[in-house]
Amino acid sequence: MPVQEDPNYLNRDQHFADAGIYRISDNLALVQSVDYFTPIVDDPYMFGQIAAANSLSDLYAMGVKPMTALNIICFPASCHPLAIMEKILQGGYAKVIEAGAVVVGGHSIEDPEPKYGLAVTGVADPARIISGEGALPGDCLVLTKPLGTGIITTAVKGDMITEDDYRETVEGMSALNAPAAEAMNLVGVSACTDITGFGLLGHLHEMLVSSKAGAEIDHNQLSYYPRVKEMAAMGMIPGGAYRNLEYIKPHVKWCGESEEERDALLPLADPQTSGGLLVALVEKQKDRFLSTLEEKGVEGRVIGRVTGEAAGTIKVY
Repeated sequence: MPVQEDPNYLNRDQHFADAGIYRISDNLALVQSVDYFTPIVDDPYMFGQIAAANSLSDLYAMGVKPMTALNIICFPASCHPLAIMEKILQGGYAKVIEAGAVVVGGHSIEDPEPKYGLAVTGVADPARIISGEGALPGDCLVLTKPLGTGIITTAVKGDMITEDDYRETVEGMSALNAPAAEAMNLVGVSACTDITGFGLLGHLHEMLVSSKAGAEIDHNQLSYYPRVKEMAAMGMIPGGAYRNLEYIKPHVKWCGESEEERDALLPLADPQTSGGLLVALVEKQKDRFLSTLEEKGVEGRVIGRVTGEAAGTIKVY
């Protein structure tokens, strides 16, 4: 798309921005994003919660508190009860209220396949907004949620695991990234993005390209939802993980045993739904950030560091 030259569109040149920033005044800007997708769980209320949490995450990745939300819903009203759509909207509404924001309307259309999400808006001082382009060599990389949602939802569709097996994954997907965003603002960080459809490797690559830096990842330090590795070993890998890995492979160097490459890297390319925040911050702030996350009920894990390698390069150990 052509680049719009409006000087108030502050991140128009940032190709991998999580949300758009539009300046209203010297110390105030609108921050806006939109996201929606098809159901990944059978419970319509929980689907609404997960979709809403995922939509709100783009603002949290920039350290911004959401203020308003607009529903976007597609639903096959001609062949399914509207009560199901009502449950989806109620789930989304509850999550927006939890975020301290307001649902101010929305739009619905008839569609053969249900889809739901939000267009969200927040306001912030442009000078205080966190982006994905400030990571510096030497920074620690911290991830705030486990990985593997795509693998687990694929296993659910294949009837390989029970509801009890994936309850923790569902709870993780529906959890807001608000506490992690609050911790970032309290401590101060270099850069951040949220982990969603392009997987850990894809979103880290975007951050590194924007920051003109490289990174090293210790795959042994990564946290996964229960049974993710087991399901991955059984082949419960979503197609998106293979596409993500195919795209990112030229930028990734596997530094472990070669025969482990497929098993180690595929979960890192697993497309996440409502994943955690990936945060880059200076080493001296690491302990304070981790303890602040813990105080807010979030388990952060140091998974690697930013390096001076070529922009976008990722080494996995």
